[in-house]
Amino acid sequence: MAFNMTSIKTSSDGAWQGDNPLRFAFPLLVVQTTLVLSVSRFLAFLLKPFRQPRVIAEIAGGILLGPSALGRNKDFLHLVFPSWSTPILESVASVGLLFFLFLVGLELDLSSIRRSGKRAFGIALAGVSLPFIFGVGITFLLRKAVDGEDKVGFSQCILFIGISLSITAFPVLARILAELKLLTTDVGQTAMAAAAFNDVAAWILLALAVALGNGGSHSSPLASIWILISGVAFVAFMLTIIRPAMNWVGRQCSRMHDTMDEAYICLTLAGVMLSGFTTDLIGIHAIFGGFVFGLTIPKGGEFSERLIKRIEDFVTGLLLPLYFASSGLKTDVAKIQGVEAWGLLALVISTACAGKILGTFVVAMLCMTPVRESLALGVLMNTKGLVELIVLNIGKEKKVLSDEMFAILVLMALFTTFMTTPAVMAIYKPIRRIATQAQPQIQRESNVAENSSQDKLRILACVHGPANVPSLISLIDSISNANQSPLKLYVMHLMELTDRTSSILMVQRGRKNGFPFIKGFRRGELKDQVGAAFEPYNHFGRVTVRPTKAISALSTMHEDICHVAKKKRVGMIVLSFHKQWRGEGQEAVENVGHGWRGVNQRVLKNAPCPVGVLVDRGFGGVERRVCILFLGGPDDRYALKLGGSMAEHSAVRVTLVRLVEKGKIDSNSISSQGLAQDGCIEVSSASSTTPIYCGKEKVSFEFIVLPCNLQLSVATETKTLTQK
Repeated sequence: MAFNMTSIKTSSDGAWQGDNPLRFAFPLLVVQTTLVLSVSRFLAFLLKPFRQPRVIAEIAGGILLGPSALGRNKDFLHLVFPSWSTPILESVASVGLLFFLFLVGLELDLSSIRRSGKRAFGIALAGVSLPFIFGVGITFLLRKAVDGEDKVGFSQCILFIGISLSITAFPVLARILAELKLLTTDVGQTAMAAAAFNDVAAWILLALAVALGNGGSHSSPLASIWILISGVAFVAFMLTIIRPAMNWVGRQCSRMHDTMDEAYICLTLAGVMLSGFTTDLIGIHAIFGGFVFGLTIPKGGEFSERLIKRIEDFVTGLLLPLYFASSGLKTDVAKIQGVEAWGLLALVISTACAGKILGTFVVAMLCMTPVRESLALGVLMNTKGLVELIVLNIGKEKKVLSDEMFAILVLMALFTTFMTTPAVMAIYKPIRRIATQAQPQIQRESNVAENSSQDKLRILACVHGPANVPSLISLIDSISNANQSPLKLYVMHLMELTDRTSSILMVQRGRKNGFPFIKGFRRGELKDQVGAAFEPYNHFGRVTVRPTKAISALSTMHEDICHVAKKKRVGMIVLSFHKQWRGEGQEAVENVGHGWRGVNQRVLKNAPCPVGVLVDRGFGGVERRVCILFLGGPDDRYALKLGGSMAEHSAVRVTLVRLVEKGKIDSNSISSQGLAQDGCIEVSSASSTTPIYCGKEKVSFEFIVLPCNLQLSVATETKTLTQK
């Protein structure tokens, strides 16, 4: 059915009035958005075990919805993605793309590029020039083999194919490096600096390609030159006039209240739109303006962090997948027909990989980089992604790339990005024996003995967020008192790594050489809620607090915890339980997920010291009741020493439960550990599951200290908690 664009209405009168909502703009856009998000999230879930970036799932989801798969059904394509809805979908997607490129520019620090040195510049130069030269060579073959390419201008074809082969996706590379915990290592920092150089060079080449493409449709041969001159003038104006103005705005926002910040944030978002309109008016794509405006924002301050938090979820989570869907609707894999066409695809992939990896590898070796690191750098620099799709879509929009050529280059980008993570994991494996190998029992016992003899008690406490802070503070108050040795507390805020820009920026600030680093409190430094809650302890003489963050995938979070525990020679690791209660007799009101339960289990398995799981059961009150379960062994004796420290606190009541196998109860006294004999309850049991009773009454404890190899059932009046 043919539609006149001027007759399309925004919303329908409803099905009861006889209207089909899918023939109206807004209801159809809602359906399209929901379908795109559902497919991309499902594919991301399937690819998560392979540690692939989310962009892979979004590109694959767009292809799946397009004419390559589901779109082959014409009824489905005409119902959900009719041709009249394409301008609407692409307009909304372009808004998301504009703001995403603004975030990319906000993430790219030009000052770090200047500080990166000659090695990164040489790697970037080789990583751009050699693939581009290979692209020029392969262009001659593609123009003859692919139908329609010989009708395109030779210079335009060379530029778009050369850029598509030589580009490195800076945002995707940052997320892959963060996932592999390489972002703050020498390899990761070199790759990021080289990718930043590469990104800037790619945008310059893309602006040149767009200018030449537009010049071909104008009667004046000087149009391309005027476009380039205007583009250079725009960049100069933004960096010399707008950038100092945004630095002033950033300083003002750090001093103002939230109500004042809103005006500046809205003004900045309007500036993104205006910059996009200006570059579109010049003749360069609108996204170029958003990217340049992002470069003018001051980096590392409170203003940039607020900007990122305000828009990143809406842009990357909702709008950006629509761009991948619109790209997928243009990708028809069926256009690649015959052995010759698939051979061309293999040739393009091989040429792209060879140019990128070979050029980077040779220059890295000349810079005295080890072989494995040089090869890993080559694979990392071969990462493609969203920026690649942007180049290809502009090329198709300018009619430089045919449908078959477009499909070949999209599949090339998908394959090269997919291979990056497994290839780097196979080539470059940093030594993490401290964190990944379980220590023998003899070595573990020696560590416990060493920690027990320390004058200063060292504890590594891991929390998921502000909700875990009150129970941890209560535990610290119970342990620290004037009669005992000083306490040094390392507070580690555990945060799951995501694809968000803010998450990547936190990794860059919170890690060093691939691991979290410990830092003290500094006056005037911006702190999160967890770190700020423990700052007052540093004003007392008995407790020293050092905050840190562990931003990592849940599957490898235990490596960070065990590494810090070993490096700082802590005597005990305290983990937050994955459930919380808000008072006796209530149901659990917070469950952070079974993923965190797996983190706790891996820490228990690999930890170099005793581990305690802190269960916040919501019992308040002036008197704190603590139960210690004693089986024997070095870990239990350390827990006993900890209980003895608590027992000297006037507001703490400690009860020791000694579990012994039936028939093996001895009369050895344990009161020398600092616990009164009348506070000890011996329980005889033949099984490994023992409910705790005090006489005939069930006992409710605020803290329960138990060995990690014990399966315990703690009974209360309304619930039973089982900790394995």
